[in-house]
Amino acid sequence: MSTQAVPEELLKVREQIDRIDMGLVLLLANRFALTQRVGELKAAHKLEALDPERESRKLADIRAVCEKHAVNPDLVAEILEQIMREVVKNHKRIEADQPAS
Repeated sequence: MSTQAVPEELLKVREQIDRIDMGLVLLLANRFALTQRVGELKAAHKLEALDPERESRKLADIRAVCEKHAVNPDLVAEILEQIMREVVKNHKRIEADQPAS
């Protein structure tokens, strides 16, 4: 461990980053709660778990926002694609759990 003192400003900036990280987790929790409901609705209406058109549009929109705010669009698209894969997996699980009609 370093014996150097950490500047106060650095500690404050790190605290802000920590709050943002917690906020990201809460946003993801909210997003997954909403996509849970989407999965239930898709299963109830016999819709496909995967909507490739919507995913493509969403990724294009996100990339445009990233470009506007100087954020790496490849990084954000990769993260969002991983989140969407998890959502589709959850939707398929919900569909499989539906009683046969």
